[in-house]
Amino acid sequence: MKINIITLGCSKNTVDSENVAGHLCSAGHTVFFDRPRNDCDIVILNTCGFIGDAKEESVNTLLAQLQAASNFNRRHHADGRQRTLIATGCLVERYRDQLQAELPQVSAWFGVHQWDELVAYVKTLAGQQTPAGQRPSAKAPSALPFTAERTLSTPRHYAYLKIAEGCNRHCSYCAIPLIRGRHVSRPIDELVDEARNLVASGVKEIIIIAQDTTYYGLDLYGRRRLGDLLNRLATESGAPWIRLHYTYPTDFPLDAIQAMRQHSNICNYIDIPLQHINSRLLHSMQRGIDREQTLALLDRFRQQLPDVSIRTTLIVGYPGESESEFEELKQFVADARFDRMGCFAYSPEEGTPAESLGDPVPEEEKQRRVDELMALQQSISLQKNLSRVGRQYQVLVDRREGDYYVARTEYDSPDIDDEVLIPATRQLPVGSFQQVLVTQAMEHDLLAKLL
Repeated sequence: MKINIITLGCSKNTVDSENVAGHLCSAGHTVFFDRPRNDCDIVILNTCGFIGDAKEESVNTLLAQLQAASNFNRRHHADGRQRTLIATGCLVERYRDQLQAELPQVSAWFGVHQWDELVAYVKTLAGQQTPAGQRPSAKAPSALPFTAERTLSTPRHYAYLKIAEGCNRHCSYCAIPLIRGRHVSRPIDELVDEARNLVASGVKEIIIIAQDTTYYGLDLYGRRRLGDLLNRLATESGAPWIRLHYTYPTDFPLDAIQAMRQHSNICNYIDIPLQHINSRLLHSMQRGIDREQTLALLDRFRQQLPDVSIRTTLIVGYPGESESEFEELKQFVADARFDRMGCFAYSPEEGTPAESLGDPVPEEEKQRRVDELMALQQSISLQKNLSRVGRQYQVLVDRREGDYYVARTEYDSPDIDDEVLIPATRQLPVGSFQQVLVTQAMEHDLLAKLL
């Protein structure tokens, strides 16, 4: 059968969808990712339930796919073809009962620990095994999504490596521990083997992800072992680039910094969501760190990794955030001069500690604060990019768009960071490394010529 997998949300969801796709391909099905053509027999929607906007997008996509399935079924009524819509992922994990009651047209619902049950259900639809006699609804968790087989949805030259599932942090605003459960690390040997296989298949860039990568190993080995994992991946995987995402500032494992200093194939890049700088708000957020400790950690990064690119994410409009505390955050952004920054407005999440604080900051005020921070960061980004004019960089070519190839330096992660535009004066293989000279800078992109 033809199966379309639509993935919403973060890169952790992307890996889950790729694992499901690998098993379905092995069962003989044809799997597409986000296929625009409306010709598939099954649509699997992997939803996000992180914040309000993400939940709204998931619900709207569900409704749109139900309408598309209804139209498909009417058109193909005579030839007996029927489209099946299956919903899975974080939104389903949180709101399965409500969704199932309101959208009975969806054929089946699977939470974030039911990937093997989802694959088994598809096999029943295809007549590949005997149905169990009822639609699946039980929450029978497995420790981790299976990883024996995987079909990449990313371009073939980069892939995400999910090193753990779940989260043991208790940030007051975050529902992820309620959705994904406690932190479960994968063994180092297993991760190294997967990375080797990815590189053997043509992957040039391994992007390390988890809900909290800096917690890695504590549950499995009794101590944090992110540094050990980075050393093993750098020396044994064969990956030209290794990139670190989703780190946490509290108890940051300093041996990870040492590994980055030691190995040239670990990108000078740290993704570290800080959320805020005001100590009172950080305490209310249950982040386990204050202003002084945050500043000290950033200083350590820049002292030990002078060339590092730091990406962060911030929250504005958290309950009780005063104008003076927001101004403190603005000044922090101006002083810290992050290389990359994202910002989102606080939204209350059911079941989290911050829910009891209410949502006193008006939405329009939240948006004003988001806009002010991002405008400030935009000017910082332009200044930093202008300083790169006349410098040479190695870049990884992601794709061609019109008259340009789109590439990235080691300081930029795919989809979320800056890009390098190279005039297509000659053909470049996608996924190849090229040496370029930056000739022009914009707020979020660089223009370069080949050397």
